[in-house]
Amino acid sequence: MNFFARLREDLVSARAHDPAARGDVENFLAYSGLHAIWLHRVANRLWQRPHLRLPARLLSQFARFLTGIEIHPGATIGRRFFIDHGSGVVIGETAEVGDDVMLYHGVTLGGRSLAKVKRHPTLGDRVVVGAGAKILGPILIGADSAVGANAVVVKDAPPDSIVTGIPATNRPRRPEEHKPAVDPAEYIDPAIYI
Repeated sequence: MNFFARLREDLVSARAHDPAARGDVENFLAYSGLHAIWLHRVANRLWQRPHLRLPARLLSQFARFLTGIEIHPGATIGRRFFIDHGSGVVIGETAEVGDDVMLYHGVTLGGRSLAKVKRHPTLGDRVVVGAGAKILGPILIGADSAVGANAVVVKDAPPDSIVTGIPATNRPRRPEEHKPAVDPAEYIDPAIYI
């Protein structure tokens, strides 16, 4: 997918995830979550080249200064990722984030170990993480799950879970509960931008 198609996809995703989003121009200029993601993509490309890791880290620190969102350049971020209100979000080096994931402000995807191994969480596709939640360690939050605000999560959660509390516990979603799904049909076909 080329640069402009990806940019357009991100703008459509912002509108789909945020009912307050009023238009692409405003979102492009004013959404710090989008700015953080775009700068992360550049930093991540640099990070893939070992001789460019220092510039990657410097760019990620600039992004943190600019947006209040810290994403390590080594983190793996999926498509249509959206950070709403952004400030205070921290995503560690070995974190993996699936497609169509949404984080609110103050979320930490952090580690519990100093060892140089996978030490940050993995979020499956379509996961929503509430404000202030802390997801710590090399755990897996299954696809289509929701993590409640201020939860402290240190254990895996299967797909279709609701995860809440300190320490967090999970339960299956009930059929009547809203699933955070963004209709892919709403996305502009990237092929028209190639």
